[in-house]
Amino acid sequence: MTRLIRREELAVDVLDAAALLLGCVLAADTEDGLVAVRLVEVEAYRGADDPASHSYRGRTPRNAVMWGPAGHLYTYFVYGMHFCANVVCLTDGVAGAVLLRAGEVVSDLAVARARRPTARRDAELARGPARLAALLGLDRERNGVDLTDPTSPVRLFAGESVPPSSVRTGPRVGVAVAKTRPWRFWLDGSSAVSPYRPAVARLRRNRVALMEDDPGRE
Repeated sequence: MTRLIRREELAVDVLDAAALLLGCVLAADTEDGLVAVRLVEVEAYRGADDPASHSYRGRTPRNAVMWGPAGHLYTYFVYGMHFCANVVCLTDGVAGAVLLRAGEVVSDLAVARARRPTARRDAELARGPARLAALLGLDRERNGVDLTDPTSPVRLFAGESVPPSSVRTGPRVGVAVAKTRPWRFWLDGSSAVSPYRPAVARLRRNRVALMEDDPGRE
C-alpha cells in the first residue's frame, strides 16, 4: 500500500476504471482490526446506456452515490441477505460504478479468518461480492465514504502495474439484460476469482423475477 488512489484516476469511463482497479488494494478499519484485499475481479456498470445498472432508470435515494463524485464507495443490500460494494467512477453528475467481486487478503490472515470463520480456504475469504463486503465490513454505514481520503475508514490504494496479458474479460455474472457485454475483468490465475454463473429465474412473492434486480450478485 504505497499511495492512495487519486480521485481523477477514477473519473474515467467504467471500463477503464475496472481495468485500473485490478491489483489495487482496498483496506478497511473493522472492529477486529485492519483488513485489506488485493482486488482480482471486478465488474463495470455504466448509467443510462446500461440496463443492468442500478442507475439505468435515473437517480434515486438508493443509487445517489453512483452519480459522483468519483472515488466514493457505493454499497447496497441485496435479497435481504448481504451487501455488495462498488467504487464510483466517471465524472461528477454522470452515473457509473465498478462492482468489487473478489480479492486476495494481503493483511493479517488471522484477523480475516476470524471475520469469515466459515471460509474453508484462504482463497474463499473474499471470493464473491457478498463475501468481500462482509470481510471488510462494507455495509450501509459505509455507503458514500471517500476512498481517496486518508482519514476514511475505507481506503483504496494504487496497486502494482498489472501486465495486460494477465487480464481476462467476460460476461458479467447473474445479469439477465446486457448479459453479453464482456464487462467483467479478472486476473488470470488467481484462486480467489469467483466462478461464472449466468442469470437464472427465481420465484419470489408468487412471481418469477430475474436476477437483474441487483446486478453482480451471488
